[in-house]
Amino acid sequence: MNQRIKFDDKGLIPAIVQDAVTGEVLTLAYMNEESLLLSMEKGETWFFSRTRNELWHKGETSGNTQTITEIKYDCDQDALIVKVNPAGPACHTGTTSCFTETLFENGNTNSQAKPDANFLLELEKLIGTRKETMPEGSYTTYLFEKGVDKILKKVGEEAAEVIIAAKNRDHVELSLESADLLYHLFVLLQEQELPFVDVLAVLQQRHAKKE
Repeated sequence: MNQRIKFDDKGLIPAIVQDAVTGEVLTLAYMNEESLLLSMEKGETWFFSRTRNELWHKGETSGNTQTITEIKYDCDQDALIVKVNPAGPACHTGTTSCFTETLFENGNTNSQAKPDANFLLELEKLIGTRKETMPEGSYTTYLFEKGVDKILKKVGEEAAEVIIAAKNRDHVELSLESADLLYHLFVLLQEQELPFVDVLAVLQQRHAKKE
C-alpha cells in the first residue's frame, strides 16, 4: 500500500469510479485499506459500505462487475479515481451512471436532449441484447438471421449512400446516411464478436503515436 494515501479519521477514502473508455463518471463510493487492497489484488472494484459497515464487491449479486484499468490519486492523496470497464450499469436503479439528475447548467438549454457520444456504447449494448434475445419483428433480428453476407451488403450499401450524400453536399442526407452506416457497422461488429472498445483502442494508439 502506498504510504502517501491518506484515509480519513474513519479509515475511508472517496473513490470516483470512471468509465475508462468514455470518461463518464459512474459513481462515488468509499474504500478502506482492505477494500483498496482487494481491488488491486482482484482487479475488480471492492468498496466499503458506510451504511452496512461492511466490504462489498461491486456486481457480486447483479453481475455488473467493474474491471479496473487504473487507479489514480489526487495531489492531496486523499481521493481516488478508479478507471474501469463496466460489465453493466453502475447504479442500482439500472442506469449507466448514478449521476443522472442536473442541479445546475450554465448556458442555453432546450427540451431536446443533447447528442452524447456515449450513446454509441449504449447502441452497442442494445444490439448485443437483440442478438441474444432475437425479438420477433426486430430489424436487427432480421439482419442476424440473414447472416454476415446480408450485414456486409448493408454496410456496403450504406457506405455508398454516405459517399453520394457527401458528393451532393447535403448535410441532412449525410447525417441520415452516416447514422445508418454506423448502425450497420455496429451490427457487423456484434456479428463478429468484436467489442467497440477494441476499435477505440486502435484509434487511441494511433493518436498517441502522433503526439
